[in-house]
Amino acid sequence: MIDLKHGVLAAAMMLAATVASGPQAHAEPCEPEIFEEAKYVVCTLEAGKADLRLFWKGADGQPYRAFSNLAEAVRAEGKTLALAVNAGMYRADFSPMGLYVENARELKPANTAGAGGTPGQVPNFYRKPNGVFFLGEAGAGILPTDEFLKRAPKVRFATQSGPMLVIAGKLNPIFIPGSTDRTRRSGVGVCADGVVRFAISEDGVNFHDFARLFRDQLQCPDALFLDGGRGVGLYYPALDRNDWSWHGGYGPIFGLVE
Repeated sequence: MIDLKHGVLAAAMMLAATVASGPQAHAEPCEPEIFEEAKYVVCTLEAGKADLRLFWKGADGQPYRAFSNLAEAVRAEGKTLALAVNAGMYRADFSPMGLYVENARELKPANTAGAGGTPGQVPNFYRKPNGVFFLGEAGAGILPTDEFLKRAPKVRFATQSGPMLVIAGKLNPIFIPGSTDRTRRSGVGVCADGVVRFAISEDGVNFHDFARLFRDQLQCPDALFLDGGRGVGLYYPALDRNDWSWHGGYGPIFGLVE
């Protein structure tokens, strides 16, 4: 005869084990997310555990430009490129617009120049304040460019882009609620416990809404805009993503190496 009491207990234990070993216990780094009806892909990395790096040029001295080119180079070293995201704005020759540090070597200096014109005519990189994302001994951080240069932290990787989206928990005051300037956008935030989150919008969003995604939903007190429009890109084979930039390729690239 079956002991129903022990049978129910065993079934409950099996169910608990199944849940513990399911997706909630092993969440993918990148997952679809919705914020106020706009669709995003959000990638979450623990900076102290994930091997996140910056890439720009290959062994031949030429920019990688395509995520697939970087994936091949990483594969040649016996490793796997698990994730890649464009790492900020770049010039026509695919060189970074501003500060770029790779493996503790400064390959491009910080860009502190301004740009004239009405606010709507100022290129995104020059909208103040812009900022620097960096990885160092203390983990990941994002600072406005002027503050980063004052502190001069010792970093292994750094990339400058702009504008800042969230600064010490506050939205960049230049953003306009309800703005009709809507396009696809990508950005990076440093969140609680030093967790790094990338967000890539699948729909057109304005800066104000994009910044609130980082502050209000992703809980990132500091966040930096990376690129928009045709420059937005994501490489993530688990979601069958290998985007291409319609500018002819990418400049600096964030890569998660496994």
